[in-house]
Amino acid sequence: MKDVFEVLEELYKKVLHGATLENDNQDYILYLDPAISDQDGSTATSSGCFNTLGGGGQHPPAPGDLSSVSAAPVCSRSRACEVLLLQLTVVRLMVTRALALETESHAKETYREIIKILLKSSDFESKLTSMFQNGDKLLAHMATKCLGSLLYFQLKEKITLSNFWIAFCQKNLSEYPESDKVIYCLWTLTVVIKEIFKDTCSQKTDILTQFLAPLDSSFEVLYHSLFSQHSGNLQDTSEKINSLICFLELLELLIASRIHLESDFACQRMLFLKPSHVLNIITWPIPAFVKRKLVTFLKRCLLWKVGEDLCRGPVPALLPPGRLDGDLLALADAVLQAVDLGFLRTLSVQGRPSCFGGGPVQPGCPDPVTLRAGSLLLIRSLEVRCQHCASAKEMKVDLQRFMSELLTFVKPDLRPPVQSHHPCAWLPRVFIEQDDDMLEAAKASLGIYLKLSGACKATESLTQEKEMLNHHSHENGYNPHCIFLFFLKNIGFDSKVLLDFLISSETCFLEYFVRYLKLLHKDWDEFFTLCRYLDVTESNDSLDVRGCISPLGPDRSSSRADSGPLAALGHPRSAQAGVSWAPDAVSEPPTQVVMSPRTPDAPHAHSLSPPQAPQSLVDYDSSEDSDVESTDLCLAESKQTSSQQKVTKKIQDPVGTSEGKKELCPELPLRPAVPKGCPAPPLSAADDVTDTSVCDVGMAYRTVTCFGELQGAIDRLQKKNLFPYNPTALLKLLKQIEATRSTSGNPL
Repeated sequence: MKDVFEVLEELYKKVLHGATLENDNQDYILYLDPAISDQDGSTATSSGCFNTLGGGGQHPPAPGDLSSVSAAPVCSRSRACEVLLLQLTVVRLMVTRALALETESHAKETYREIIKILLKSSDFESKLTSMFQNGDKLLAHMATKCLGSLLYFQLKEKITLSNFWIAFCQKNLSEYPESDKVIYCLWTLTVVIKEIFKDTCSQKTDILTQFLAPLDSSFEVLYHSLFSQHSGNLQDTSEKINSLICFLELLELLIASRIHLESDFACQRMLFLKPSHVLNIITWPIPAFVKRKLVTFLKRCLLWKVGEDLCRGPVPALLPPGRLDGDLLALADAVLQAVDLGFLRTLSVQGRPSCFGGGPVQPGCPDPVTLRAGSLLLIRSLEVRCQHCASAKEMKVDLQRFMSELLTFVKPDLRPPVQSHHPCAWLPRVFIEQDDDMLEAAKASLGIYLKLSGACKATESLTQEKEMLNHHSHENGYNPHCIFLFFLKNIGFDSKVLLDFLISSETCFLEYFVRYLKLLHKDWDEFFTLCRYLDVTESNDSLDVRGCISPLGPDRSSSRADSGPLAALGHPRSAQAGVSWAPDAVSEPPTQVVMSPRTPDAPHAHSLSPPQAPQSLVDYDSSEDSDVESTDLCLAESKQTSSQQKVTKKIQDPVGTSEGKKELCPELPLRPAVPKGCPAPPLSAADDVTDTSVCDVGMAYRTVTCFGELQGAIDRLQKKNLFPYNPTALLKLLKQIEATRSTSGNPL
């Protein structure tokens, strides 16, 4: 003879393996039906010994007889909870096996019959809901999981949902905050919708419609009561915060179901109809992790990325249908209005927050996740507003106001701290640890620039408007050329990293890269001017910090202080300009992820030659292909080392003779011609060799070289049918860039 727990363990193992059950279905019901003595969820399960199924023709006591057996040695409460937990686990596993395609047909039919018999019991669902107030959190959690699985089974098998469950859910959702069972309803609803998402059948929309129809109005009532102003005074903090977090998760699922399952209920549009309700949560006295969850939730909504991790199979296109554009604009406008009211300032951490891994968060600054999410939320909201705005003047006003707020928001968190830096450097530095968000932000900035550029074409003075746009984009930190160059610099101009991004489906790099290449093809002169400016700026900063340059006199110093870089970049054909963003500060180039090899004796070697290429990501079919690449890498490394040594000697001996100059660097001209509109490089004797080296292997050269290597790698993979998609259009764009560079007349 075995007790109930041992019988349930054996049953669990059989169901886990999808085995056929030999005994009568009613025998299993007696063990699976929870024994609840009263409505508070207490149990009266006995630890007395029962016969095994089918043993000697005797049956175990019916659930109604369990209380009569309590005269026997009664198990402890913990033992009773273990029995209940195992019962719920077996029922949930049986539902999973009954709906699984791989389960054997006879076993599947047996599981279905047992579950249907359980559901026909009028008090089975009430027993599960009574466990919500049992006091055991694990038991309550498992009860919601089991109830959610049973509800999904009914929807899948086209069984009408019980009136008890619908009434229970409607009552508790509508009576918040008086009801204390709301969180369990939210858990159960979340389980059901997640199961619908995971399903691979074609009737998912019909199943969701059947589930949401009776609860649509109740969701709206809960939305208004949960996010109303009086809820901001959190007395019972833990309970309300738990309800808030669970509802945010459910709200995300409802929005995702509207996008991916193409259903249309009022509860799926609550956020877009009343976005200010959710945004007001930021002002509540809630923990930082709740604010972080809220901001990341809003970010995913604006990017149309809600529910992607739940979909099995191909994910629908990210571009929303036209009927959703209005909702997206409403949310973006609400976010920008909240930023005007101080939304970003409320994201800062008060006191000393706890952290797990990484560096500590400074008081008064947001944590890195919140910083990135808030930044992307704002830049994406600006893009959405610009896409629906026809006035270039109005767009520029909005951009100047909100980008100023954004730059102020991210400035305290930029590490290492800088006195002055390029305004566009904020983006790769803020998102340096989050590739997908960085590329989304870069794509949004590019979209803003292209929209403004298109609006400028409609004006009569096209050239003047173009120059003003360039100046405005640099000043407010959204110039696409700067952002792309800083991105390339962060990855060390490594073509293999770009190839990895192109192959991966985890980011939007392909879409962003194609759009940027189209812009670069039309805007090569502006790109080249910017590269020369950044080359000279980086050269001067590196040498000034190390004391390698001595001013020639007050005239030289004053001429540098009077010039402004924004004018030079905004007006590439105007007078030459200086090389530092602030006249009284030293700028610092953005932090790099991949740094080229440097030695203590060559402080500026990283800007004089391309960085050493890391190990190849491409597997070759034969050793001949790898030998060719290895030979090229060895030659490049030997040339790089030689160039570094020559420049190092020159920097260490700035007052050497002209004869020594020729011996140290005979292949470099004294000074190349500066393209029209480029900032003037310094005229000190110490940077003759340095400046020419920077111009010869500067950002433009390294970018074109990176594109060439990328094109070659894609060609090799395409010939071997190893590239995951057809790259013909991408290769065409890369070839157009090379042709544009060749015909531009600008020397690299």
